Amino acid sequence: MLLTLIRRYSKPYMPYIVAVVVFQLASTIAALYLPSLNAQIIDEGVSRGDTDFIWRTGSVMLLVAIVQVGTAIAGVYYGSKTAMAVGRDLRRGVFRKVTSFSAKDVNRFGAPTLITRGTNDVQQVQMLVLMGLNFMVATPIMCIGGIIMALREDISLSWLVWVSVPVLFVVVGYLVVRLMPLFRSMQKKIDRINAVLREQIIGIRVVRAFVREPYETDRFGVANKDLTDVSLKIGALFVLMFPAIGMILHLSTAAVLWFGGQRVDSGEMQVGSLTAFLQYLLQILMAVMMGTFMAMMIPRASVCGDRIGEVLDVEPSIHDPERPETPATVAGVVEYRNVTFAYPGAETPVLSNVSFTARPGETVAIIGSTGAGKTSLLALLPRLYDIAEGEVLLDGVSVSNLDRAEITKRVALVPQRPYLFSGTIEHNLRFGKTEATDQELWDALQIAQGGDFVREKKNGLNARIAQGGTNVSGGQRQRLCIARALITKPKVYLFDDSFSALDVATDARLRAALKQTTADATVIIVAQRISTITDADQILVLDNGRIVDRGTHEELLETSPTYQEIVESQLSVEEMA
Repeated sequence: MLLTLIRRYSKPYMPYIVAVVVFQLASTIAALYLPSLNAQIIDEGVSRGDTDFIWRTGSVMLLVAIVQVGTAIAGVYYGSKTAMAVGRDLRRGVFRKVTSFSAKDVNRFGAPTLITRGTNDVQQVQMLVLMGLNFMVATPIMCIGGIIMALREDISLSWLVWVSVPVLFVVVGYLVVRLMPLFRSMQKKIDRINAVLREQIIGIRVVRAFVREPYETDRFGVANKDLTDVSLKIGALFVLMFPAIGMILHLSTAAVLWFGGQRVDSGEMQVGSLTAFLQYLLQILMAVMMGTFMAMMIPRASVCGDRIGEVLDVEPSIHDPERPETPATVAGVVEYRNVTFAYPGAETPVLSNVSFTARPGETVAIIGSTGAGKTSLLALLPRLYDIAEGEVLLDGVSVSNLDRAEITKRVALVPQRPYLFSGTIEHNLRFGKTEATDQELWDALQIAQGGDFVREKKNGLNARIAQGGTNVSGGQRQRLCIARALITKPKVYLFDDSFSALDVATDARLRAALKQTTADATVIIVAQRISTITDADQILVLDNGRIVDRGTHEELLETSPTYQEIVESQLSVEEMA
C-alpha cells in the first residue's frame, strides 16, 4: 500500500524526481572520485615533492568538490520540493475522501483516528519520500561504487568489506523486524490519546460540573503511559542501533589501519592507497548507514501508509447516482413512503413504516419522547443516511436518485446541535450563500431575531466567532445557525429542535417572522416544546420509531393519549384550554 500511495501521488512530479536522480548521481560520482585524487596527491605529489602536480591535482580536486556540493544542494532542493508536494496532495486526498463520507462512514473509523491519519500518518509518509529522494540514488551508487573503487586500490583488503557490510546489514535487519510491530502499536496509541484528549476538551464543562477532573486525569494518564511505554521500547532499539553501527565502523577502521599498515610496511601498498581504501570503506559503511535511516523509517511509514490506504480505499456508503434525476418542479413537496431505518449494528430499527407528506406553505411538526427517532427522521431527507426500506421523495423524485448539490439547493437543515466555524459572523452566514449581500445577511439575522445582538458587537458582522461558537451563548448560536439557513432561501426548511435554547418570547417572535419568510416553502419542525408547534398544520406524534397519531393541535388534544400526556407535562389546565 505504501508503494502504491507513493507512486500515485508522486507521478505528477516526475520532472522533479528526474532532476533529483541526475543531481544525486553527479554528486555521488564526484564524491567517489575525491578519495582517488587525494591518494594521487599523497603518493605521486607529496612523496616526490612535485609541487606542480599537487597544484594541478588539487585544483581538479577543488573543482570536483565544488561540483559535488552544488549538485548535492540541488538534489536536496528538488527532493524536498517533491516530498512536500506529495505530502500536500496526500493530505488533500485524505481530506476530500473524509468529507465525502456519510455519518456512517465517519462512525466506522472515528473522528480521532481520521485526524491522526490525515496529519501524523501523512507526515510519516512525507518524511519517507524526502529521505528516499535524498538517499535512494546516493546509497546504492555509493555502496557499489565504493566497493569497486576500494578493490581498485587494493584487492587483498577486500575481505574487510565482505565482512563489515553483511554484519551491518544483519544488525539493521534484526532491529527493523523488531520495530515494525512496535510502530504499528504506536500509531494505535496515538489514536487512543487523541480520542481521550478530544473527548475531554469537548466535554470539559461536564467534567467540571461533576468534579471528574481527577478521574479524567487518570484516564489520560493511562493512555499517555501506554504511548510512553511503546515509545520507550522503540527508543531502546534505537539506543542499540547507533552504538552497534558505530562499533562496526570503528572496528572496520581499526582493521583497515592494522592490516593495511602491515602491507604499507612491507612495501606492498602505498600510504595514499591505504588512505583512499579507508575513505572508500567509510563511504560504503556510511551508505549503509543512510540505508539504515531509510530502513528505520520504512516500518512506521509502511504502517501509516496502510492506515491512509484504508481511508482512501473506502467507497462512501452514500454517493451521488451515476445518472442523477432532476425534478420537473421546484416546489418543495416532501414525501416519506413506508420508511424504515436502522443505524449500523443496531438490533432494531429506529424508524418503522413511517409515511407522511409535507407540501409548500405547510408546517409539519414532529414531537415525541426522547429516542423516538425524530432527529433520525429529519436526517434522511438531506441524505445524511440511506434508508433500509421505503422511499423519501423530494418533488416526486427519490433522494437517492438526486445529486447532493440538488438536495442542498432545495433543502436547508438547522441541526439539533448548532455549530459555528472559527472566523467571523459574516463568514459563518455566508456558508449558506457565498455571494449573499450584506443586506441579505442583515435581513436573515433580523428574521432569526439575531440582528440586535450582532449590532451590539463592536465589529458587527466582522465580530470573531470561536470554533464551535463557544464565545457566544446557546441562544445566540441557534439564531445564527437559523439565519445561515434562511440565507439560502430553500424550498424546504428542516428545524431539528432549533428553538430549544430560546426563551418563549423570542421563540414567538421568531416563529411569527418565519411565517412570512416561509409562506411558500415547506417547513418541518422537530420540537420538544408544545408552544412551538401549536399552530402547525400537521403534527406527527412519534413513539418508538412509529407515527402513532397525527393531526392538528386541537385534534390531537381530543384523540391522542400520547400527545395529551406530553401536553399535560408542559402546560397547565388553563393553558390547555
